[in-house]
Amino acid sequence: MIQNKYKILLIEDENNIRNLVATVLETAGYQTIPADSCSMAKTLFVSHIPDLIILDLGLPDSDGMNFLDYVRKDSLTPIIVLSARTNESDKIIALDRGANDYITKPFASGELLARVRAALRNNRFCSTEGRLPNGKFTLKELEIDYNARQVFIRGEEIHLTQTEYNIVSLLSENCGKMMTYSAIIKAIWGGYAQEGSVKKLQVNMANIRKKFGDKPGEANYIANELGVGYRLNE
Repeated sequence: MIQNKYKILLIEDENNIRNLVATVLETAGYQTIPADSCSMAKTLFVSHIPDLIILDLGLPDSDGMNFLDYVRKDSLTPIIVLSARTNESDKIIALDRGANDYITKPFASGELLARVRAALRNNRFCSTEGRLPNGKFTLKELEIDYNARQVFIRGEEIHLTQTEYNIVSLLSENCGKMMTYSAIIKAIWGGYAQEGSVKKLQVNMANIRKKFGDKPGEANYIANELGVGYRLNE
């Protein structure tokens, strides 16, 4: 067995879905640790110390949100929720309570693997201060110099306001993770998501995407899930 495989704790009570996801992950080279209940997942989490968790919310012995809270008490292990719950409120609650990402069923295997790679990469490269090595972040033609508070695309500086820079910096530190409106607003302005603050965020994001050259309907760098939040694409 290859010893450097990433270990993924897969928590899903439906056999067919659990087997499908396990096959997708193992074919891609990951080691899966299956669990079909919250209590079993807690035992396996402590004994195996996984690199990533894929979590269904509808578990037979407890709501998956309780397991999310259990992990987040002491650990920053990346958690991807994989759930049949499609309401925006469910997504927002899970993300605000510490999930790194949220995928709804049915799902495409390619998208699942891309989200897994993003979550693992973000966890691996972010330092304890939330910055990337050498104070710089690069993504395709985008570069952020944290020390100089400058942003470049194709070597040309993108002139951002202080607030716009702070938003871009926050998204880059959580690259690949869907950041809810409330999480961004709290980090940038220190307040809570209300109609006025959400509108202010949306105006800033529109300006940022325009300066980045993102065209309407496209998500070259920043993706928006309406009613939920924003993600800096990997």
